[in-house]
Amino acid sequence: MEEQKKITKHYKNDDITVVWQPHICIHSAICFRGLSNVFNPQKRPWITLEGAESEAIMKQIDDCPSGALTYIKHAEEPQNLDVETIVEPLQNGPLLVYGNISIKDAEGNLTKKYKTTALCRCGASSNKPYCDGSHVKVGFEG
Repeated sequence: MEEQKKITKHYKNDDITVVWQPHICIHSAICFRGLSNVFNPQKRPWITLEGAESEAIMKQIDDCPSGALTYIKHAEEPQNLDVETIVEPLQNGPLLVYGNISIKDAEGNLTKKYKTTALCRCGASSNKPYCDGSHVKVGFEG
């Protein structure tokens, strides 16, 4: 499987900027099922912030299991980054890490994550250490 490009897209309204990183998305469809007026993969662009109030969008993004969707509040004080880190294995899926972590890739590049990060447990991801949803294709159980 070819490695997916590491693209980051930004969608803005007056209150927030939604940040989408498709290379770490595990395609759980939680965003679409929860707020289809905003997140619709059949439309281009697939994120339309005019479809709901900013509070509803932020609440839906908080449920994103991979951390591929995040948001930045405009005119917000910097977030308190001193939060507890929790690790949870998702049944037959990735290892979910909630909280602040730093990840070093094979080339030694350090990436900081602040919300939810989905790490591959099945070994089949083409975007290691991140989960890319390959566990479903390979029938991973764990």
